[in-house]
Amino acid sequence: MPDDESKLEGPDLTLGVSPSDFKNGMLLGCVDKEAVLLVHTGSDIFAIDAFCSHYHGPLADGLVVGDSVRCPWHHACFDLRTGEARRAPALSPLSVWQVEQEAGRIMVRRKRDRVGPARAAAADAPRRIVIVGGGAAGFAAAEMLRREGYGGEVIMLSRDEAAPVDRPNLSKDYLAGKAPEEWVPLRPNEFYSESKIDLRLRTDVTAIDGKAQQVVLGDGKRLPFDRLLLATGAEPVKLQIPGVDQPHVHMLRTLADCRAIIASAAHAKRAVVIGASFIGLEVAAALRDRDIEVHVIAPEQRPMERILGPDMGDFVRALHEEHGVVFHLQDSVTAIDGRTISLKGGSTLEADLVVAGIGVKPRLALAEQAGLKVDRGVVVDGTLETSVPGIFAAGDIARWPDRHSGESIRVEHWVVAERQGQTAARNMMGFNEPFDAVPFFWSQHYDVPINYVGHAEKWDEIALDGDIRQKDCVLRYKRAGRVLAVASIYRDIDSLKAELEMERSR
Repeated sequence: MPDDESKLEGPDLTLGVSPSDFKNGMLLGCVDKEAVLLVHTGSDIFAIDAFCSHYHGPLADGLVVGDSVRCPWHHACFDLRTGEARRAPALSPLSVWQVEQEAGRIMVRRKRDRVGPARAAAADAPRRIVIVGGGAAGFAAAEMLRREGYGGEVIMLSRDEAAPVDRPNLSKDYLAGKAPEEWVPLRPNEFYSESKIDLRLRTDVTAIDGKAQQVVLGDGKRLPFDRLLLATGAEPVKLQIPGVDQPHVHMLRTLADCRAIIASAAHAKRAVVIGASFIGLEVAAALRDRDIEVHVIAPEQRPMERILGPDMGDFVRALHEEHGVVFHLQDSVTAIDGRTISLKGGSTLEADLVVAGIGVKPRLALAEQAGLKVDRGVVVDGTLETSVPGIFAAGDIARWPDRHSGESIRVEHWVVAERQGQTAARNMMGFNEPFDAVPFFWSQHYDVPINYVGHAEKWDEIALDGDIRQKDCVLRYKRAGRVLAVASIYRDIDSLKAELEMERSR
């Protein structure tokens, strides 16, 4: 992670500052070589660590909402009073500092003591909670249960070989060779034992018996539960063509997948990426950072047009072409014979490495077997409870009633999965909170971040503010005059304000 000492700027807060020094209610300073952000909101003045605990985004460039501050990069949210990470993707709290006022000056000299959970679990809280899935939603739920002071058993069942990882990094900096592997785990291994989370890796769940409240494991054993979170996530769609079982042909979902791609990339000169999805193009960018020639093959006319529209699609294509990526659009792969890739259009390509990124599909088999209501996802209510009482669902499999769009939606975004896991955890404890977070995701292409808030499967107007080609823009996706989603490039504060406006328009 970046060294915050290299970012120190602003006055020494131990010497004091004047209220007139604040700009837009915030003032960045330092205390004993630590960056501290002063925030003046209402009649209160708070002091908090200046950088987000997720990817160290500068909170001084963020947005203050009530007694919280939101990160400009990936929309994490922190409580100014306690430092608590209220919303994913940040999971770790920030330090808060004691603010003193003397003779009209504001001073900060020391950190305040960390406070524990603000509320107790309900009297009838379950004794054992079982989580099926080791991804974003499952981990966020387990972590939140302990953070909220839940004292019962937490058992987490994961098919993966590795403890939960920061999956966005697998297609971004880690794959590009810019991040060491120690950045990839969401928590070190000792976290689980110290937090009394019974994480069971390489564990298959074959069935769920809702009436008996038991999970059936691959070895035939039955595991009772009082509450269950189904967070099985999604799996990559597999190519149905000859040659996909060769060792140089990969998909990307797990840490093991990423390691295999990196191993293949070590000796590759040319790579073919099948699919122009967000993941596919992030992989393309990461491989270009490794100085590998990259060709992208996809059936659409423009990359990402279905999500971002034609103008952003053209921009994304041009951006990748500027970095040397060669596109073969409106085409598809029909076979992979050794290093030879045959295209439907009749041409062939030679490649040492192939990565398929043609989308994912939700893992619904367990939900269907258990008799849960399923409609292109596991149907949940506003609290993320399924049609079977005591069983909740979160993440890529969950289809929930979205208050902003008025539709039932399912979203395959990392931050959404984490936030749903957090809400499901609180509701399994009995807090009965609605899940009402606005969907958010980010995608990184070389030095260009694309932020997206909301959810727009269809639109009849795209309103552009700024210049896409100059990498300074906001696009608002509207239907019948109503803004359903907003995409932006280097307009972080506008993205945060759009999220807030959607929250308040419900």
